[in-house]
Amino acid sequence: MQRVRMMMDYDSWNRRNCTGRGVGVAVLDTGVEEHPDLRGRIIDFQDFVHGRGYLYDDNGHGTHISGCIAGSGILSAGKYQGMAPGCHLMVLKVLDAQGNGNTSEVLEALDYILEYRKELGIRIVNISMGTISRSASDKCGQLIRAVEKAWDAGLVVVTAAGNNGPDPMTITTPGISRKVITVGALEENRGIFAQGYSGRGPTPYCVVKPEIVVPGEHIVSCGTNGKYCVKSGTSMATAIVSGAIALLLEKYPHMTNTEVKMRMYQRAVDLRQPKNQQGWGMLNLNSFL
Repeated sequence: MQRVRMMMDYDSWNRRNCTGRGVGVAVLDTGVEEHPDLRGRIIDFQDFVHGRGYLYDDNGHGTHISGCIAGSGILSAGKYQGMAPGCHLMVLKVLDAQGNGNTSEVLEALDYILEYRKELGIRIVNISMGTISRSASDKCGQLIRAVEKAWDAGLVVVTAAGNNGPDPMTITTPGISRKVITVGALEENRGIFAQGYSGRGPTPYCVVKPEIVVPGEHIVSCGTNGKYCVKSGTSMATAIVSGAIALLLEKYPHMTNTEVKMRMYQRAVDLRQPKNQQGWGMLNLNSFL
């Protein structure tokens, strides 16, 4: 979105004619409205909460996340554009109007993605949500196994670090999985990057987390009722990373999820912060692509 454009230099990749075209992203969230910026690119919608057969978002979070990934900016004449405005979306409603959900519905949605990923060209799974747990409880263990199953099937799974920082061991599940890419948020305060709320590692399994951080503060994206709105958090940061990966996979369609993760590691900008705060560092879009 516009705020991120200034920090990550959208113009450079835009000149490369890289929009994420042909790359599908599955979004597990509160649903999605058919915002003008998303029209024509939501190729599948499944409601695992209420079973409704039409697009809707009774919270607004999912629409905002979808816009961060894929918003075309048409409503704002290009001013508020998502990271990969050419990609297409599979949106799976697994959270209710309050942003709450059940593990069973998330697991069902992940199974659905695995069943239809090839048919619908899904390469990336965006999970801008999570639950706090300091132990490998049964439900958390199920979530971790499910996202790792998706990863092992070749999908790039991108999850949020959560907004429960800055204490150690505040990464949300399923972001504590050692396989998935977990994203933290950079909070801008008077031009200085700090991480006051972004979840931090290590995980209960002593894994350093998150992997990567990007700006997540004051992100303008699609809102309900065909408007724009501003939100902040690791959810937005996660969507930005998912969009960046869509750009990469358009350019290198045969790249595996492991290769994506390694490229991110090799080209991140070291912010000289503790590893359990910044991971590998900040995503550098120009070198990443």
